[in-house]
Order: sequence, then structure tokens, then C-alpha cells
Amino acid sequence: MISIDPNAIPVREVQALLTSAVAPRPIAFASTMDNQGAPNLSPFSFFNVFSSNPPILIFSPARRGTDNTTKHTLDNVLETKEVVINVVNHAIVQQMSLSSANFDKGVNEFKKAGLTMLASDTVAPYRVKESPIQMECKVNEVISLGDKNGAGNLVICAVTRIHISESVLNLDGKIDPEKVDLVGRAGGSYYTRTKGAFFEIPKPFSVPGIGMDALPKSILDNDNFSNNELAILANVSKLPPKMEVENYMMEYFRTNKVVNYSDNELDLKAKELLSHGKAIEAWYFILSKTNK
Repeated sequence: MISIDPNAIPVREVQALLTSAVAPRPIAFASTMDNQGAPNLSPFSFFNVFSSNPPILIFSPARRGTDNTTKHTLDNVLETKEVVINVVNHAIVQQMSLSSANFDKGVNEFKKAGLTMLASDTVAPYRVKESPIQMECKVNEVISLGDKNGAGNLVICAVTRIHISESVLNLDGKIDPEKVDLVGRAGGSYYTRTKGAFFEIPKPFSVPGIGMDALPKSILDNDNFSNNELAILANVSKLPPKMEVENYMMEYFRTNKVVNYSDNELDLKAKELLSHGKAIEAWYFILSKTNK
């Protein structure tokens, strides 16, 4: 067994060790709003429930390890003292990941992730309509754990309203773990879900993806693609240019001795590539339809 002094290694390595050792962790999909009414949405896996009476949740938006800046979520809860904690299930996990990129202040992550803003009852921040359980909260206190890179900030939240989709309840009116299908965070790029084993989602690029609001309407309206698949497509920083698409498809057809594909066959091939996380290659097949 090796022994490590966390004060003797870089913060990035400490982060990697802790998040791999303490797993899986529930995810707080935190919706906030600044004083000007601009919405913000971001996930945090330093999160849990700490009291039932009073009902208390705590999550921690840490200072960035790269430049020691604070996240918009922390800035907002310090300003307004309100937040909505939405749970993350498997149906929205890719959209959650898409929203976690470092978008500029004022960018609406609801739109970037293709999620629906739903008015709350007791607080100003919006709920995530697609989340099966949403908890409106008043912020009691924010405790800073330090002022250096990677330092956490404990946001202590009192739950004022809980919204639960009837679709995740069993016959006794209780939340069914199989139906709610929650997702947990592990180390690196790994996640787990209530229903099964670990699975992997590549982290968003250092440059934010184009977002689901930038996807062509023809793709958004295409029933061949799920929201998770659309979120993978929306996580690219830019679409491949026409000439690149044509060259790739010409070489693909030549190598595979294929004359042509129907639009549906192109979509099915794109879906196959998306199942392996190959977003750019999937875009080649999707965009080749417009180049016919």
C-alpha cells in the first residue's frame, strides 16, 4: 500500500485521487439566477443530503484549479441566496455533461443543453423540467473552505419545495430506484447508474460545444436521434466543413465498396458512431445528406 501526503502533490492529483476514492457520488444539477435575472445551470458531484428535519442539502462549487476563479453558480447563490437542486437520471446525463463546460457569464446553459426552464413555486431560479425530481431551496449559509485553487465552498440549502414526477413512483407512491434511474459520478470520465454498471462519458472539450440550440432544426426534429445523442452532437466545438465531409464520405464509400446510402441508413450509421462517442465521424454522415 502506498501512502500519500496530499500537501506534497499538485492539487490536480489530489482531486483525481479523492474523486476516484469517494465514488459514486450523487449529482446536484444546480439552477441559479443572478441579480439581473439571468439563469445559470451547472452540475456538482460534491453533494449530498445532510438533514431531514430541517431538510438540508449541501453542495460545493469549488474554486477552479486552473486559475482560482469562482464559478457562476457560487457567485449567484452569494447574491440571491436561492437555488434549485435537480437530480440527474440517465435520460439527461449527456445534456448534463454538455452544460458543465465553462461557458461565458450570461450564456444560458438550459438552451445550450436543450433543457426546458420550468418556473419554481418558492424561489426565482428555474427548475429543469426533464429532471424527475426537483428541489427548490433557500440558501442558509455559504462556508468558504479556503481561498486557494481547488478550495470548496459549502452551500447549505434548506429545501422549501420538492417536485416529483409520478412516472418514477411505485404503486405505494414511493420513489422507485429502478424507475428514477439516477446517475452517480466516479473518478475521471466515469459515471454509474442505478440500473447497472459504470459507463464513460468524455468530458466536454476545453472549448465549449456549440450547444443544442445551435443544432439545425432538421436534426432536432429528426426522431432517429435521442436527446442524449443530440447532446453528443452538440458537444463539438464546430461543424466539419463541407470539403472535409465530402472527402471523408468519398473515402468511406470507396473503402467499403458502397455506392450510396439512403437518408435513414446515414442516420443509423451516425447513431452507431455516436454509441462509440465518435461525434465528428457521426457528423460526416449527417451532413452528407445536405451535400447530396
